[in-house]
Amino acid sequence: MPVQYYNRLPKICEYDVAFVIDPVMATAQTMMSVLGIMKKWGVPKIHVVTVIASKIAIKTISEAHPDIKITVGEIDGAIDDAGNLLPGLGDAGDRIFGTHVEDNEEALMHVSKRKKSES
Repeated sequence: MPVQYYNRLPKICEYDVAFVIDPVMATAQTMMSVLGIMKKWGVPKIHVVTVIASKIAIKTISEAHPDIKITVGEIDGAIDDAGNLLPGLGDAGDRIFGTHVEDNEEALMHVSKRKKSES
């Protein structure tokens, strides 16, 4: 289940529409939590925008919230047992924030040995 770490919504909703952006929707669990928060907050119109989503995620949201618009760049057909989208696009956070994946565990242990651009 998703865990809310951070919420900076104003106490009173004074907005007509909210755009909820999520790069990848596999199971829709996180999005369902966010949509619940947005509806409880009182925003009257919600539009979900995602780069890639599973058919299951789209169906889950559409059935639970038929009033919400969904815009999807690409639909993938399946998710694996761990809830990852197949074929998906990898870790969206790593792609967005440029997180470097280091295969050499020794290099991870010694920050001083990393190239300047990686530290």
